[in-house]
Amino acid sequence: MSSIEIKSGRTHSIVISGLARRRAAERRFRFYGFASIFVGLVFLVLMFGNIVLHAGAAFLQTEIALEVSFDPGVLDPEGTHSSEALVDADYNALLKKSLSLLFPNVVDRQQKKSLTGLLSSGAQFELRKAVMANPQLAGRTQTMWLPASDSTDMFAKGQVDRNVAESDRRLSDLQLQWLDKLKAEGRIEKRFNRTFFTAGDSREPELAGIWGALMGSMWTLVVTLCLSLPIGMATAIYLEEFAPRNAWTDIIEVNINNLAAVPSIVFGLLGLAVFINFFGMPRSSPLVGGVVLTLMTLPVIIIAGRSALKSVPPSIREAALGIGASNMQTVFHHVLPLAIPGMLTGAIIGMARALGESAPLLMIGMVAFIVDIPNGITEPSTVLPVQIYLWSDSPERGFVERTSAAILVLLAFLILMNGTAVYLRKRFERRW
Repeated sequence: MSSIEIKSGRTHSIVISGLARRRAAERRFRFYGFASIFVGLVFLVLMFGNIVLHAGAAFLQTEIALEVSFDPGVLDPEGTHSSEALVDADYNALLKKSLSLLFPNVVDRQQKKSLTGLLSSGAQFELRKAVMANPQLAGRTQTMWLPASDSTDMFAKGQVDRNVAESDRRLSDLQLQWLDKLKAEGRIEKRFNRTFFTAGDSREPELAGIWGALMGSMWTLVVTLCLSLPIGMATAIYLEEFAPRNAWTDIIEVNINNLAAVPSIVFGLLGLAVFINFFGMPRSSPLVGGVVLTLMTLPVIIIAGRSALKSVPPSIREAALGIGASNMQTVFHHVLPLAIPGMLTGAIIGMARALGESAPLLMIGMVAFIVDIPNGITEPSTVLPVQIYLWSDSPERGFVERTSAAILVLLAFLILMNGTAVYLRKRFERRW
């Protein structure tokens, strides 16, 4: 046997002996990969399960039925029949009178205060809203379903432990007896919480809603979109199609890539120092929030736009130039229409990132407690991520539910925006 055959046999045996080890290593690697994916999915399911479990209760609000007698002497004591008199009427007196009819044995002042505490502080405003909508209620008695307090809401949802000491729970034994009576008479019900979707923020959990934060997010995204989309697309087109290849464009490209990785709170510090302190823009407004988020999303839009332009085959440009089109006509009549789906996808992903940001907006004052619904880009407002942050820091048990519910709403918007980006890409993308 020749030396070549001997060496070949040894090489073959070495390959065969190592092949089993390589295959075993590959199987271990695949096992570790699948195990990592499984563990990640388990934690993801646990996280979403916990959020959904707490959020479900926030979409229901406990209400108490009372027979309210709209006494004209209380609503309009001077008989002026004016809307100002109805607005300034003592609706709290009507509530106290209705409760005293249900519980005539409650005569002590402190007990009356505890009895009234079963209702939300917003119950009187519900009565005023009903009277303003229908002034003919004066002089009539009508059953009104009114929002209960946060403590009553927790009782109705089974989150009050009767076995703990009275000093360790927010409801006294006497209040629990009153609630048992109301429940036995069918005067306590859990109904769909419309307030959560139609009201602004409040110190009381049962009166707090996300509408103000949603409007603030909408105005902020409008400003961000109007600024970042045209600037980002124009920058991407110029750098990819018209800019000369020199040291300056290389520096610009490197800085754009670096800005995409800068922590978002740095943009908040920039907005605080430049736009608020130097330019004097209104603090805690969607205008300055949108400008800050524009700076944060521009690198994402520019990079996505350039990638979309690069994906257009060079043959498209060569064919257009070959039939006499100018460089400008080639880009805007042939290349850009084919790159638009990818550029819009990048813009939507950038907007989704801006929607979920809170750190830069905290630095420019959008963490303030805002009750009113913003009607423009210069009015004080907050955004949904910041609203979630504020509620998560509140000690009341009711805000835990509303925090989870607001997270679900935010996730729904993010999924919708990312789904729209995927649809646009699949719908209009062309393959060559």
